[in-house]
Amino acid sequence: MAYNVTLNGPGPWGFRLQGGKDFNMPLTISRITPGSKAAQSQMNQGDLVVAIDGVNTDSMTHLEAQNKIKSASYNLSLTLQKYQNHRGPQVCHVNLEGQPFYSKKDKPLCKKHAHAINV
Repeated sequence: MAYNVTLNGPGPWGFRLQGGKDFNMPLTISRITPGSKAAQSQMNQGDLVVAIDGVNTDSMTHLEAQNKIKSASYNLSLTLQKYQNHRGPQVCHVNLEGQPFYSKKDKPLCKKHAHAINV
């Protein structure tokens, strides 16, 4: 379910992103700083970032998303989708040596923490 959040500026906004087109992962909120503007909103860790200031994030790289957020000087408007924990391991779209990689405990992947499962 998508929802909109407007954070009143200026930054810092109080959240971190992970993912992006260059990582073959959707942009998600990876951390919210306690007491921050983000923490005072309805944002949650794991929520998907659908749009930044009205611009769809499907084709954004991580750096493009960061720059779009940094360019917001007065207000930052985000369209987010609530994180939904699905049963079973999550498949990462990045394959190393032709093998799919899965997350442990349904956490997003990075190459450092990935483990291979033969399927």
